[in-house]
Amino acid sequence: MERCRILIADDHPLARAAIRSLLAEDPSFELVGEAANGKEAFELCGSLYPDLLLLDINMPEWDGMEATRQIKQRYPRIRIVMLTVSDDVADLLTALQFGAQGYLLKNMEPEHWLSYLHSLILGDAEYPRKMAGTLLRQLRAGSGADEPKPEILTRREQEILAYLGQGLTNRQLAEKLFIAENTVKNHIKNLLEKLLLHNRSQLVAYAVRNGLAMK
Repeated sequence: MERCRILIADDHPLARAAIRSLLAEDPSFELVGEAANGKEAFELCGSLYPDLLLLDINMPEWDGMEATRQIKQRYPRIRIVMLTVSDDVADLLTALQFGAQGYLLKNMEPEHWLSYLHSLILGDAEYPRKMAGTLLRQLRAGSGADEPKPEILTRREQEILAYLGQGLTNRQLAEKLFIAENTVKNHIKNLLEKLLLHNRSQLVAYAVRNGLAMK
């Protein structure tokens, strides 16, 4: 299995050092570079070609949202995880809309960080639970007026989407529906195409906005 190439972008040297130390504990990850602001992160993406970018929300010279927007337009294959110390999700929602794949709280336990990053690489990540309730309340407030309607989905696709909204991983979903995990991934790919969305986070948002998330 190839190592995941990671770029860190944070304007605090101590924060970068802490993340560097954490990643060094896991042979699955290879740190390829560090940036002190969003614009520098954008430039390094063009020369280092990371698989994953850990991007602080609050930075000079392009904050996390602007950096996400620019990077996703130029390098859509790079996965972005936002880093934050706050439970205010307004900025996170903007970043997710720009194409970020997820987020991490800086005060999470190290093992949770590594577990989340592994799940993200496999396309099977959940929201960090500490922020899930707040995030979902904000997502419910989104209008979604111009998006495709759930009626265009098959019954199975609606079921898959409902469980995604509940927070199930691909493995949990496969076990619940008695189908293969690859089948779940294919359904998610089809959902993204039909609903004109870009990532799992946006699928969860869609499910909640449209009342499909199972309790």
